[in-house]
Amino acid sequence: MPDVFYWLILNKILFAPLSAFLTAQILKGLLASLKSKKWQWQRFLEAGSMPSSHSAMVTALATVAGLSYGWSSSLFTITAIFAIIVMYDAMGVRRAAGNQAKILNQILEEMGRQDGKQNVKALKELIGHTPAEVAVGALIGIVMAAVVF
Repeated sequence: MPDVFYWLILNKILFAPLSAFLTAQILKGLLASLKSKKWQWQRFLEAGSMPSSHSAMVTALATVAGLSYGWSSSLFTITAIFAIIVMYDAMGVRRAAGNQAKILNQILEEMGRQDGKQNVKALKELIGHTPAEVAVGALIGIVMAAVVF
């Protein structure tokens, strides 16, 4: 089993994105806890909010690919395009889905008040990201890739 951990740490293309993802998730949980002044354990595991762990992960992957194989390599190009798609999706489609969930939750709450019952579970609203959340996640990814490399 120790060989697996040794291999994981030496495999920069795997270790950099994983460490960026974990760093972003830990920061997300800490920021949510500081903001609410109580531990928000669920935020350490959830998507959405500051910073974007998906952006951190794909940016770290692209950065370490560029550092390892060159900025004009096919691997960097593929991972950079993948990172752009993921970050665009986080700010666009996933954010729009979160906004729609918020509106649907308001409608369901109003309907529950009108008929005196509400037995529908609320939809998850924090699934997308603002541009700032994506940018901070990307910065974490670049920094973590540089540290690991």
